[in-house]
Amino acid sequence: MAFPSFSLIFLLFCFLVLSLIASASPVRDPELVAQEVQRSIANATRARRKLGYLSCGTGNPIDDCWRCQPDWEQNRQRLADCGIGFGKNAVGGRDGRIYVVTDSGDDDPVTPKPGTLRYAVIQAEPLWIIFARDMVIQLKEELIMNSFKTIDGRGASVHIAGGPCITIQYVTNIIIHGINIHDCKQGGNANVRSSPSHYGWRTLSDGDGVSIFGGSHVWVDHCSLSNCRDGLVDAIQGSTAITISNNFFTHHDKVMLLGASDTYEEDKNMQVTIAFNHFGEGLVQRMPRCRHGYFHVVNNDYTHWEMYAIGGSASPTINSQGNRFLAPDDRFNKEVTKYEDAPESEWKSWNWRSEGDLMLNGAFFTQAGASASSSYARASSLSARPSTLVSALTSGAGVLGCRKGSSC
Repeated sequence: MAFPSFSLIFLLFCFLVLSLIASASPVRDPELVAQEVQRSIANATRARRKLGYLSCGTGNPIDDCWRCQPDWEQNRQRLADCGIGFGKNAVGGRDGRIYVVTDSGDDDPVTPKPGTLRYAVIQAEPLWIIFARDMVIQLKEELIMNSFKTIDGRGASVHIAGGPCITIQYVTNIIIHGINIHDCKQGGNANVRSSPSHYGWRTLSDGDGVSIFGGSHVWVDHCSLSNCRDGLVDAIQGSTAITISNNFFTHHDKVMLLGASDTYEEDKNMQVTIAFNHFGEGLVQRMPRCRHGYFHVVNNDYTHWEMYAIGGSASPTINSQGNRFLAPDDRFNKEVTKYEDAPESEWKSWNWRSEGDLMLNGAFFTQAGASASSSYARASSLSARPSTLVSALTSGAGVLGCRKGSSC
């Protein structure tokens, strides 16, 4: 004989209690009753989690892979096995030792001190880099990373801000997770070390939050980015195998550039996944702006833009699936898309599609090209969830408040 589940019994109990209260009292505000029922459901869910009957699955495949574990800090490198999309094979420093940053300084970009972030990222060996405490790191010059590194900010409040920021140039297997990156400035006209055996002269940088230049197998996850001189995340010069996920972008003009030149045809092999991000307050354009390659824009929440959300030139393939687009009130900027530097006679043959996207407040997506799904094979990197689930999928976007001894 089957017995009712714990949650069903609990909810029936709540319903009976509320019914008795209602019968003994004047007519109550329906909104208050609804709130009480919601609280009852939440309490039932929490109770079941404590009893181990229910996983804390959100439907977000990255977060469901590791966030439910209260002992995540004992197995930090598990995160490297949770990647999705085109950058899912980025292992970062998974196969190396953990390195603890104890010094927030950056006194010498050529001879960095042990214990600093710069010292850690230039090492030749794989490293999983974490932080001993909360810190604000104001870099003197670009932080030029070496291959097979993870910067993992979980368990501390870590800001890279007020100076040049992160450069991923001609290296591979990089993970950046849980870092606040903002107010990034230009650097350059200076010597900067990029490995234990090499330093060189750097000309002026653009002032990006994260600059990917000829990089591959790169994953940027759960970061909060805002207010940099140029892009928040830019990928150019043949970069590929990239995932940008679970980030919170705010207060910036040109958010994300993927391919810097219409004439640089090496970017035809670029593949980038943009998933579960929240594009929030104070953003203007380029979420992203694409050239040449293949771009999967899936299950993101677009709550603000001033000009447009997704743009491109040089015939990129853009596969937009399961996103939520909330247009601004300005009636002249409702369009999600912007076809750059080409007449309609040209761009109408590009492959841009919207599939299962939710359009709000008059938002609309101008599609182009072939409707056959085979056209998007190289721009498909994971299964999209329904756009109605975007709130849940992106609820944890940005830096998480992880503390040791409890799930994030």
